[in-house]
Amino acid sequence: MGQKTNPISNRIGIIRGWDSNWYGDYASRILEDAKIREYLNTRLAKASLSKIVIERTLKLITVTIHTARPGVIIGKGGQEVDKLKEELKKVCNKEVQINIFEVKRPEVDANIVANNIARQVEGRVSYRRAVKMAIASTMRVGAEGIKVLISGRLGGAEMARSELYKEGRTPLHTFRADIDYALAEAHTKVGVLGIKVWICNGEVYGKRDLSPNTGISANAASAQTQSRSDRRGRGGRGGDRRGRGGRTRQSRDSE
Repeated sequence: MGQKTNPISNRIGIIRGWDSNWYGDYASRILEDAKIREYLNTRLAKASLSKIVIERTLKLITVTIHTARPGVIIGKGGQEVDKLKEELKKVCNKEVQINIFEVKRPEVDANIVANNIARQVEGRVSYRRAVKMAIASTMRVGAEGIKVLISGRLGGAEMARSELYKEGRTPLHTFRADIDYALAEAHTKVGVLGIKVWICNGEVYGKRDLSPNTGISANAASAQTQSRSDRRGRGGRGGDRRGRGGRTRQSRDSE
């Protein structure tokens, strides 16, 4: 189950919250949310977006943008964010308030990492080099593990295939494991490459604020230390039974 489903949706209500918070007519509002996210992801493609959280009241839509480059969105004197607010007002025909949160550690954010790999591949950087650099930088800042799956006509090959790169542990069956996941596409001359990224940021013990605008609470840092000592006490058994081995690479041809 954990291997197949989206790790984020699988943990909603446990250690993750919803990225859309409102009550009302589901069909029309979810469509409006999709339009807002699609517009922002296209308009702010170079701003290293992490996620977009949408909250609603009767007369106001609050859009919170989590980004690694807030200066690109805000602009000089806040001109760009005011312009963006007017553009969003035309998209949804309602008053819009925009909040911007800076992502302090973009190296452990799956969405930013996946899009960074995709942009490098589109810029004709070797996909192996881009993936290995991303893995190295993620592990360097303290992530417990990362897994990257890249699929398509790799290196311009005639037949599409998939390659898996992994370092550390990513226990998908362990619901208390704080695993971030993202999918990005790289549009190259030979076709589209799909890039999936899983990043494990430790384990969460006890209660946690499920608000999407709240970062990892203070007990998450202690949870990482506790999880390591627990695994040593159990002889190394954990959600990922293959252990904390070195980097592995696996490739398989798609049929």
